[in-house]
Amino acid sequence: MARYIGPRTRIARKFGEPIFGPDKYYEKKNYPPGMHGVSKKRKKLSEYGVQLQEKQKAKHIYGVLEKQFENLFHKASQSKGITGETLLQLLEARLDNVVFRFGLAPTRAAARQLVSHRHITVNGKVVNIASYTLKKGEVVGVRERSQSLEVITDAISSNRHTKYSWLEWDKESYSGKFINIPERSEIPENIKEQLIVELYSK
Repeated sequence: MARYIGPRTRIARKFGEPIFGPDKYYEKKNYPPGMHGVSKKRKKLSEYGVQLQEKQKAKHIYGVLEKQFENLFHKASQSKGITGETLLQLLEARLDNVVFRFGLAPTRAAARQLVSHRHITVNGKVVNIASYTLKKGEVVGVRERSQSLEVITDAISSNRHTKYSWLEWDKESYSGKFINIPERSEIPENIKEQLIVELYSK
């Protein structure tokens, strides 16, 4: 399965919420996509349907493929702690997500592109694997010769660096530290992770 590269608003409308962040187009059309979208009533989903939809929503939010998601869930289920929370923490610790959280890219897809094009470093070394899992204390930075790129300078000057308690950004050095794994209460995404756990437990 390839990554979805179509209109993101269409996906947001499917789930009935702006899962990719503020979206002026979603505000105008906050009803299901399709020719009968306005008049079409959202039919009641089965228990399985609700669980499946929650998993699909999480995949779309973080831009993760099916097999990657399954592997992360398996890893979470083998770890200590609450499986659903651990799953979200693993998603948050992905390099592409952290680059997005630092405000270096407007979307996770754009952050993934920065990583794959070798513009991002971890502890001073170039890492081009978007799914790289960051560990506590690791430093994410912009490669020195990439710091003059327009997309990077625009991101730095936009002050898009939202403050998250588990991240620390240093504008002067074009780098930030992954201080620790975030608690579930700190992760802002509207995901009911217990539904995903129930789905995989069937």
